[in-house]
Amino acid sequence: MPPTVGDADLAAAAASGSVDTAGAEEFAVFASHLWRVYGLASNKSQVLPLVRTQLGVLTDALCQSRAPAIRQRLCELAADLFQLAGEIYFDGDRYTDAAHCYTLAADASKEAGAPDLWACALTRHAFIAVYEREFADAAPLLDLAATLASRGDTDLSTRHWVAAVQAEAFAGLGDLAACQRALDTAAEVQDLTGQVHNGGWLRFDGSRLAEERGTCYVTLGRLDLAEAALDDALNGALTTRRKAGVLTDLAMIGVHRADPDQVITHAEAVVATARQTGSGVVARKLRGLQPHLVPLLADQNIQRLDAEIAELVSGHVA
Repeated sequence: MPPTVGDADLAAAAASGSVDTAGAEEFAVFASHLWRVYGLASNKSQVLPLVRTQLGVLTDALCQSRAPAIRQRLCELAADLFQLAGEIYFDGDRYTDAAHCYTLAADASKEAGAPDLWACALTRHAFIAVYEREFADAAPLLDLAATLASRGDTDLSTRHWVAAVQAEAFAGLGDLAACQRALDTAAEVQDLTGQVHNGGWLRFDGSRLAEERGTCYVTLGRLDLAEAALDDALNGALTTRRKAGVLTDLAMIGVHRADPDQVITHAEAVVATARQTGSGVVARKLRGLQPHLVPLLADQNIQRLDAEIAELVSGHVA
């Protein structure tokens, strides 16, 4: 892995306030590298020390910077890396730390005058509430994110990603019509051309639409629609964590159908993924599934699954 940008001349420049346009772009290049490393890392927490070090250098540069254009660019880069730090904390099930990072990212984005970046920070913050199933708390953040995204770059997929997360919130609130409208808006990303995301703080390209539809329909109890969407998602190229989410939703469908075999088939694979990655996101998925297993506990295999989830979640919390 390359050394942190600024470990010599650039760090000294940051401390002295002499970061120029070329130096700021070196920060940007390294931020992009960190997002790529994050995407490839099986254990996301391993990337955090590099991100925190780089944020320290950026913070020093911001404290010293006086040139408006350079300061604006540094605020954008700080917002970028605060979102990455938040993603790492979120994956580690450290939601309070993640929310703090997203708040700092939103503040920096606002100062930078970057509506797309700001909208994404708010959407990530709202996603915590969605994961906590506090859908009413997510709604106002997403409304603000949607307003900001409407002022952003129309060539980017920001507004479509906001709509995809809004769809999950509407599903949680039991509003099928609003959920469907949001899903339709998210699907309009497929009409965009060119580079619609940057692979970092904005990564939405429509490839997740099937799994997002599936999650929404499971929440709404529309099981046939959900299963068709989730089966479609499994036919695509999924990351380990995304596949775990799809399989958890399929296991939930098995619960609703009182089908222990379907539950076991899908949930055991998620348990294996949680053990392999140590991901708090995957563990939280299983934690959400576990209470729904109660009606099926007469089945010995479900009893064993319940015990495995309890052990895994206990170990993760510890």
